Amino acid sequence: MPIQLSEHFTLEEATFSSTAMRHGVDNIPSGDQIAAMKVAAVGMEVVRTILGNIPLHVDSWFRCGILNGLVGGSKTSAHMDGYAVDFICPRFGTPLEIVQTIVSSGLKFDQCIQEGNWVHISFAPAMRQRVLTAHFGSDGIATYSNGI
Repeated sequence: MPIQLSEHFTLEEATFSSTAMRHGVDNIPSGDQIAAMKVAAVGMEVVRTILGNIPLHVDSWFRCGILNGLVGGSKTSAHMDGYAVDFICPRFGTPLEIVQTIVSSGLKFDQCIQEGNWVHISFAPAMRQRVLTAHFGSDGIATYSNGI
């Protein structure tokens, strides 16, 4: 039976990574990381509600340090703590439309990024309400600008 982080999100969903599987990485969170994932899950339940209660597709949630390095994540990524989630919701709209809706809703978050083909949102304790747009160069490396 799956371990529920919240009504609609499971620990299995939050730790799954095809990259980890391909490289034989055990993407297993600690107790503190699971606690942070539960905080993020509460935020993601609100995101789901804001987007019309449409199911979300999680691409990346928790990443252990090795996995974060394999995917080229930031060395300070909130994914490693369990607070950040990359997701899409095609039935609702584009990543830009999703970010605009989240920002206008008044939801408290740390970061919300329109990151190419997906949305990155973090519920890390700083709760800075930081809104960014990622721009990807030909080398695949992202730079970020403030706002959407």
